[in-house]
Amino acid sequence: MRIASLRWLPILAVTLFVSCSKGSGGSGGNPPPPPDEANLVVTTDPANNAVVPAAPGPYSVKVTITSAMPKNGVTLEVKARKDDGSGAPAFFTYSNNTTNAVSNINITSVPANTLCLVEVKVTSLTKASNTWSGSYRFSAK
Repeated sequence: MRIASLRWLPILAVTLFVSCSKGSGGSGGNPPPPPDEANLVVTTDPANNAVVPAAPGPYSVKVTITSAMPKNGVTLEVKARKDDGSGAPAFFTYSNNTTNAVSNINITSVPANTLCLVEVKVTSLTKASNTWSGSYRFSAK
């Protein structure tokens, strides 16, 4: 009778080992991965790809992040340069880290009677591969 009851001992040991080694999903296991960050969705005023008629200054761009703001915020970059094919360096550059959904940037040092290209880039500070880029053109009078 004693030998028959010992036959169940290995099965009982394996069952206990397997049930104790499974993760409970609590603090003993790996933490769940963070949720994916939403892709940046941005609007600008003047609108992306717009060609604004010649006008006297001041010149500005309003950048609005309409998607969820990344938890660490974004880097907002604005560059303005002559759009004459010369490859001239930007006459205006702006870069700022922000958590504000709306930013107004005044573009200065605009050359008179010149077609200008404004390039806007927004980059998540949480996930560097999450970026948005746009541009528009305007002429200074």
